[in-house]
Amino acid sequence: MKKELLRIIDANLNRAREGLRVCEEIVRFVLEDAKLTAEFKALRHQVSRNIKKFPAIAKSLVECRQVQTDVGRKIVNKSRRKNYKDLFSANIQRVKESLRVLEEFSSIFNRSLNNSFARLRFRVYGLEKKTVARL
Repeated sequence: MKKELLRIIDANLNRAREGLRVCEEIVRFVLEDAKLTAEFKALRHQVSRNIKKFPAIAKSLVECRQVQTDVGRKIVNKSRRKNYKDLFSANIQRVKESLRVLEEFSSIFNRSLNNSFARLRFRVYGLEKKTVARL
């Protein structure tokens, strides 16, 4: 598999998991909602399990990572987030976008993985709705 494709997948896996973790922490510590916390945690773990179904790809992801030369690493994010609601909104959006990228790019090498990421994205839509109602 091309190194460029692996780098896209790696970046978006990390982005999706990181965003889910921020959302998970908000529902855990701000909302103190055990059920929503468990749902976010399960989603985060499912993102990781999806790629682990393909051990050769999972191993290659880290090998292809180019942190020092990545042209996007120097982009400065001047955060305008004022509170945990803004943090949740920004991170849930980043999760949805990352899952869409994973869905699209995984279709190149595995249709079932593509479908799995699509299902996860729709689960995120549902969790977002539940959480926003509580925030």
